[in-house]
Amino acid sequence: MITCRKKNHRRKVQSNYMNGPWASIYPNSNTFTNSIHSLADDDPSSSLPAKTLAAASPHIPLLHFVSPKERARERERETKRGATTMVSGSGICARRIVVDARQHMLGRLASILAKELLNGQRVVVVRCEEICMSGGLVRQKMKYLRFLRKRMNTKPSHGPIHFRAPSKILWRTIRGMIPHKTKRGAAALARLKAYEGVPPPYDKVKRMVIPDALKVLRLQPGHKYCLLGQLSKEVGWNHYDTIKELEEKRKERAKVAYDRRKQLTRLRSKAEKVADEKLGSQLQILEPIKY
Repeated sequence: MITCRKKNHRRKVQSNYMNGPWASIYPNSNTFTNSIHSLADDDPSSSLPAKTLAAASPHIPLLHFVSPKERARERERETKRGATTMVSGSGICARRIVVDARQHMLGRLASILAKELLNGQRVVVVRCEEICMSGGLVRQKMKYLRFLRKRMNTKPSHGPIHFRAPSKILWRTIRGMIPHKTKRGAAALARLKAYEGVPPPYDKVKRMVIPDALKVLRLQPGHKYCLLGQLSKEVGWNHYDTIKELEEKRKERAKVAYDRRKQLTRLRSKAEKVADEKLGSQLQILEPIKY
């Protein structure tokens, strides 16, 4: 809790640093949980004022300048060894978050991602072709065809640019929610990557969902909706069938890997039972240090 004083009143402000919009998604399951990780600040003294730091230890450097290249190398080393650190004291994870966009509402997903990008979070969005849009396919197609008619009369290449790929449509939607013509907005937009399907290496990385943007939680039952990939196919995207074929192959490989992990887990549990039976009375001695 954070306390502050204003006009002789003390009020408590709930700190939301440790909260985020992410939720964990598990393979072959539709369940998710609202907590994905516990973040801990590597520098416990970073929240103390400078005078307190100087009084506590005069050997602590209050000003430490790190070049952008050194900071990038350090972040890359932390990512390789699997460290989860804090970015600028907030609840932002230094590691890149992979979001599975399947069955998410386009606008809600874009607004949440835009806020996270502006806060410094690096995000990768996969399966953009399965993003949902409220309204039937015919209605959305008519809206997009009206959008295609908007162009510069004398030189159409000056814009607006009409993207057909689902990943670029999501990118353009997020761009409209970010001040992308400023340095801050351009840096935020550079932290975003969007893909159709699940290309490597993200097929072997834990993927997250955003509960506040899920169709099953936000769209009333029976309401018409369409998929972004279907809309893109109708307006000129030519890779719908290719992505569908690649996704089927990826799911087959994932099923084989999942069955193998399940078999190894079963064999490990059997081996542990056999070892416990052999130990017999010695288990009581090992119980305090067993984990």
